Amino acid sequence: MRQQNAYRPYGGKKPHPLLRIVIGLIGLGLICFAILAAIVYAGETTHIEGTPRAAIILGCKVEESGPSQLLQDRLDTALDYLGGLDSPIPVIVSGGQGRDEPVSEAAAMADYLIQAGYSDAYIYLEDNSHNTAENLGYSLELLEALSLDPAEDEILIVSNGFHLTRARMLAERFGYEHVSTLAAPSSHLPSRISMFFREPLALVKSFLFDREIPQIQASASVAADGRTAQGG
Repeated sequence: MRQQNAYRPYGGKKPHPLLRIVIGLIGLGLICFAILAAIVYAGETTHIEGTPRAAIILGCKVEESGPSQLLQDRLDTALDYLGGLDSPIPVIVSGGQGRDEPVSEAAAMADYLIQAGYSDAYIYLEDNSHNTAENLGYSLELLEALSLDPAEDEILIVSNGFHLTRARMLAERFGYEHVSTLAAPSSHLPSRISMFFREPLALVKSFLFDREIPQIQASASVAADGRTAQGG
């Protein structure tokens, strides 16, 4: 009696093992990115406890014509909040001058706030920083000059919503014990799309490398009109 061969259905051509590894790594990368994006945008909210003792507006790109749309969003949101307070509070505008910026981000922000009616007696410039870690690290010296203690006093951080998870993480790492956040919209669509991809990666970079409080090289002191004078 003839023995019949077992039937084996054709399963198609199997992908090369290396290709399967590459596909697996891409899939894993997409999953990690999705998790990071969820973490970033989970913090995209306004959270204010009580009345902050001071506000820090984080800098962003300045164009030849003035603050970029993202920076205007931050400033307008801050002005709306500050205008509703019973009395003005100190506002630190934090941001240095990039190579392609006509003035420092701090100066552009101060001018914008003053033109909108906020008293320059309550505006303090931190114009040495070039990233978020430096924004928050360098602002500590101004808070100290204002007799404010981030370990005890409520400090309001103002930025676009996508930026606040990273800003809060760094602030708490640098000793800000009582952080409130004010989330500005991101009305410039191209920037919003760009930041969707950039910010999760920036969060990882800051988590891994921004461990120490940045030390400002030029000592900042508070001038009589509320701005800052830079000493050598």
